[in-house]
Amino acid sequence: MPYRATLDVLGDEGFRLFFPLAALHAALWPFLWVAAFGFGLPLSDSIPPGLWHAHEMIIGAFGGALIGFITTAVPEWTDTKRLRGRVLFALAGLWGAARVIGLVGAEALGIVGALCDLAWLAFLVVYLVRVSLAKRSTRLVAFVFWISCLFAAEAVTRYAFLDMAHAAELADRFLHIAGFVFLGILGIALARITVPVTNLVLDPSQETSPFRPHPGRMNLAPGLVALLVAAEAFGLSEATTGYLLIAAGAAFMDRVAENFIGREIARAEILALAGSSGFAGLGLMLMGASRLGFEVPPYAGLHLALMGGLGLGVLAVFSIAGLRHTGQGLGLVRQTRFALLLLVVATLLRVVPEVLPTTFLPGPPFVLVSLLWAAAFLLWLKVYWPFFRDPVTIQHQGC
Repeated sequence: MPYRATLDVLGDEGFRLFFPLAALHAALWPFLWVAAFGFGLPLSDSIPPGLWHAHEMIIGAFGGALIGFITTAVPEWTDTKRLRGRVLFALAGLWGAARVIGLVGAEALGIVGALCDLAWLAFLVVYLVRVSLAKRSTRLVAFVFWISCLFAAEAVTRYAFLDMAHAAELADRFLHIAGFVFLGILGIALARITVPVTNLVLDPSQETSPFRPHPGRMNLAPGLVALLVAAEAFGLSEATTGYLLIAAGAAFMDRVAENFIGREIARAEILALAGSSGFAGLGLMLMGASRLGFEVPPYAGLHLALMGGLGLGVLAVFSIAGLRHTGQGLGLVRQTRFALLLLVVATLLRVVPEVLPTTFLPGPPFVLVSLLWAAAFLLWLKVYWPFFRDPVTIQHQGC
């Protein structure tokens, strides 16, 4: 297919452009950081590489997935005209410019990167507000709240990056908050995605809706995460935030219980969505236990929640939405299921040796973890790229 025609197809809808970009970034950035740069960054001086790593995974990889998700889901939920063409490529330019700066830790261009990231975040908030006002709907208010929180966390983090001599603790705390905000977004996204996917699994004819979750549970996890974000932002005690972490984690585990729908739970789509909630819940509870004095490495819980919970959730959304929006039937092929498995194995290899070190694995095998993590996203991209770039699938999309 000619280059120009491919760009036209990719610019037709947000997921076609941003899911592959986010997958490439998620795959390559951690591997380069570990294997090529040796946990350092060539142009970073005052900012610790670990903070760059956290920022680029949260705001970079997961941020790209968020742009694709919002620009695809919102038009469908509200029956409005979708963003296309130049607007999407402009967003990709802002997001991508910040990623190039973050790839090498170019502190001299830190302000440019900050403005780019804050610009696309602000655009998403304004877009959501405009659609809400035009449709006179409150359906998008939760996303307005969470992405506004993400904008604020990113603004404080970038400010701290400019003054690391005095604000290193501030940067670390608000990067944690940005991660928690994404878990809040994960909570409300799973609440909206799990119901139609589960009903489609239970009744492919779509004539009935046998799965109806308890309405009080749908927003429990993101609600408790919102309390956690507020407690973190105001600097409440470790004991307070520890108990809130455990409570939020328990709410995610409650979401796992809703996925016990009989033998259909063995479907990869259901297992992936349940696994995302499970990893998020276990990770938050591990972090809470660490803050309450238990001998648990604090970053083990963080990686379990973000790598496992958020990472698996993102890859599951990529896989399910990628099928439904290109006219494919629900049902993940073997390679996609293997990609999801690779991500789970990468997460466990990153976390388990920290929690339960052995002589065989006294610590996480970082190079292997980065390889497995990269393989998961690249394998997904190999399967889905032909659908995303095929103009025929534009005529047969819908979710």
